[in-house]
Amino acid sequence: MSSKDLRKGLWISLFVLPGLALVVSVILVPLFMSLFNSLFAWKQLLRQEYIGFDNFAKIFGTEPYRTRFFNALGNNLRWFVATMLVQNTLGLLFGYLLSRRIPGHGFFKRVIFIPVLFSIVAVGFLWGLYLKPTGLLNGFLRLMGHGELARAWLGQESIATFSIIAVNIWRWVGFPSLVFLAAIDNVPVDCLEAAHIEGAGEGRIFVRIILPLIVPAITVITILTIIGSLNVFEQIYTMTGLDGGPNFSTDAIGTLFYRTAFGSVDSGNPEIGIGSAIGVVIYVLTFGASILTLATMGSKEVEL
Repeated sequence: MSSKDLRKGLWISLFVLPGLALVVSVILVPLFMSLFNSLFAWKQLLRQEYIGFDNFAKIFGTEPYRTRFFNALGNNLRWFVATMLVQNTLGLLFGYLLSRRIPGHGFFKRVIFIPVLFSIVAVGFLWGLYLKPTGLLNGFLRLMGHGELARAWLGQESIATFSIIAVNIWRWVGFPSLVFLAAIDNVPVDCLEAAHIEGAGEGRIFVRIILPLIVPAITVITILTIIGSLNVFEQIYTMTGLDGGPNFSTDAIGTLFYRTAFGSVDSGNPEIGIGSAIGVVIYVLTFGASILTLATMGSKEVEL
C-alpha cells in the first residue's frame, strides 16, 4: 500500500470514526445492555440472580404481561396498516401530482411538508386539545350543523387509536410525498416520451413504467414505516398519556416498555428485567421486519 493510499485511508477513518462511535454508544451498547439485563431478575434497581429467558416467558405467557403485550402489538400493527394504506398512498398520489407540475405545485409542496417540521410534542399537545369533547373539532362540527358527528375522539376505545393515527398521518404525509416526488422526477424522460408516442394513457404509464421504477423509494418508505410503527411513543404519550387510555386501547409496545421498565403495570414499581426484554423484542421485530421487507422488495427493483 502506497503512502498516498495510507493517508487517504486515515482521512476516511477520521471522518467515519465519530459516526461509528455514536452508533456504537447510542445504539449497540444500549441494545446489548438490554439483552444482558433481560436475563436477570431485578428487585427495584438492583440486579439479582440469573434467570435466563424467564422474563421473555413472562411477556408471552404470564398475565397481565401477555394480554398487555399482545394488545400493544395489535395497536402497533394497526399503526403500520393505516400508515401504509392511507399516509403512503396519499404520499404517492401527492408526489405524482406534484411531478405533473399542477398549478401551484411549488406552493403545495411547501404546505404539505410544513407539518413534518413541527415538534411532535407540540403537535400531540395541541391536537389533544382539539380532539377533546369541548375542543375545536367538535365545535367546528356543531358550527357546520353536524353536531351528531361530535365524539370524545380520545375517550372512546373504538376510535381513540385511529384518532391518534390520523393526527400522525397529517403530520408525516409530506415526507413520503417528497420522497416519491424525487423518485418520479428521476424516471428517465425517454421512457415516458416513448410511452406517450405509443398512445399509452397516464394510468397505464404510471402502473407499467413509473411504479416499477420507483420500487427503491417504496422500499425505503416501507422500512421507515415499519420502524416508525413499532417505535411509536411520543404521539401517544402527549395525547393520551403513558397508560395508553382509555383502558389501554391506545397502548403501544413503546409505552408498555416505558411503563414496565420505569413503573410496573400493576405495582407501580420498576421491572427492569421485563422492560429490557420488551426492548429486545422491539428491536428483533423491527430488524426482522425490515430485513424481510428489504429482501422481498429488493428483488423487485427494476434496472434500466
